[in-house]
Amino acid sequence: MNCPNCGASLLEGAQFCGSCGMRAGAQMNAPAPSANEEAQTSSGFVQQPQSGGYQAPPSGDFNQAPGGAGANQPTGQGINIDTDGTGQGRGYSYEILHQPSYSLAVVQLQAEQSILAEAGAMVSMSANVELQSQMKGGLMGALKRAVGGESAFVSTFTARGGAGEVTLAPGGPGDIAAVEMNNQQFFVQSSSYLAGDANLVVDTKWGGAKSFFAGEGLFVLSVTGAGLLLVSSFGAIHRKRLSAGERYVVDTGHLVAWEGTTQYTLRKAAAGFFRSMVSGEGIVAEFSGPGEILIQTRNLAAFAGLLKPFFPTQSGGGGGFNINLGG
Repeated sequence: MNCPNCGASLLEGAQFCGSCGMRAGAQMNAPAPSANEEAQTSSGFVQQPQSGGYQAPPSGDFNQAPGGAGANQPTGQGINIDTDGTGQGRGYSYEILHQPSYSLAVVQLQAEQSILAEAGAMVSMSANVELQSQMKGGLMGALKRAVGGESAFVSTFTARGGAGEVTLAPGGPGDIAAVEMNNQQFFVQSSSYLAGDANLVVDTKWGGAKSFFAGEGLFVLSVTGAGLLLVSSFGAIHRKRLSAGERYVVDTGHLVAWEGTTQYTLRKAAAGFFRSMVSGEGIVAEFSGPGEILIQTRNLAAFAGLLKPFFPTQSGGGGGFNINLGG
């Protein structure tokens, strides 16, 4: 038995060559690889020179198409939110100020450029910015928006004769997320839509009969395309990423937006009407991944319920506050 490196004679069972020092015993004593092993080596197994054996690559890398086993399944691109609250779009730039409790979106429009916003979202604007309100989607679109709890009109802000500024904010305290859409589809709770790129397609979709009984309105907004989407929340925004097949339950009053790749169904929070009622939860949305969900940390309806005992009743007789102003 000779050293395969220098040809020197080796003792039986020797691990090293006494002439050149090469580790040879394991290679010399290892059986020759079979035809199947040679095929595996060329297919992706890695030969280890020091042990003479073969070690498989990390799980998921061998004999898989790019992207893994779920390459042919929609995985969702995720919701791309600018972490610094600034960015640019087609003909405008934007900045989110005063986060997260009293957020304000400041949009700088180039000359003759426009941005769409929910009616009543405008806080301030430059004098040369023209405001137009119209029924988006025609009469039927306006009716669907009205039934869904939104204004029947959509505001369009256009800078005329030069650059202009528009500031936008939701009606309640909370955060604003600047979402950069990349040919995606999002579903947005109707009360959470604030503004968006004029090229985005915003449509009103049926949200299921159960959403009516949950007090969340009959419809949700479907937003598709590429460009800036501004969504607002009551409280801060919490992000939840779901892997393929992962299930997750969210109270409908805490929903802001979710990816179109995420499937969902509406159901009672607990089994049985009585259990669901005493739990303090009504209708919940059960999501199934893949996809990402934006959740608001506070529930506007629940907050209104907390304040209700402090307001006087509007009935004519008895109840309410009796205030004596003298005289």
